[in-house]
Amino acid sequence: MSAFGYPVNLDLRGKRCVVIGTLPVREGRVDGLVAGGATDVLVVATGPAARLDELERVEGVTVERRPWRADDLNGAVIVLAHDDHGSVRAAIAREARARRILVNLVDDIPHCDFAMPALVRRGALTLAIGTGGGSPAVARKLRERLEAAFGPEWAEVIKVLSEVRAETLPSLPSFADRAERWRAALDLDEAAAMVREGRAEELRATLRDRLLQGVAP
Repeated sequence: MSAFGYPVNLDLRGKRCVVIGTLPVREGRVDGLVAGGATDVLVVATGPAARLDELERVEGVTVERRPWRADDLNGAVIVLAHDDHGSVRAAIAREARARRILVNLVDDIPHCDFAMPALVRRGALTLAIGTGGGSPAVARKLRERLEAAFGPEWAEVIKVLSEVRAETLPSLPSFADRAERWRAALDLDEAAAMVREGRAEELRATLRDRLLQGVAP
């Protein structure tokens, strides 16, 4: 079995996340955390200066322009870091693991508890591609394919489906029955096409009618 073989989506709202070093900042690690819902991000880095200036204006992000300290990790649930010196990377990983914090050292697999997948985000839809750390180039190429296949309309598609699910849930209490009805009702190509054509409300009504067919009001 390859490394990093168990995928998981984390709820980072209200949980401390720490980003250490210039490279993770430059590669957008802070942006990824914020896009993923993080609301408490500590950035400890000396650059890039312009990017740190921008991050200082992001709600929920605190920037400290200095070298890292062990107590920066106190209370964190996840650490994304890098340093040019192997001894410093090892120290960061050691301090994180001593606190039972998940840690990722950029391009340093022995000091990683997880791999950063290539991501495509469309609203609440997140598509993640991982290769067990073996080929970031493959993950990047596949991400580009998925970006082309799943356009911006998918944010609205997922929004409509989520709202229809919440609306019909009280009328469909059986999990097995509900799952079968969704399998029969949902055509993904149709849903995406309807949203692209500005027919989101029609999609909503169509799904609701299909799901509740034969259900007593």
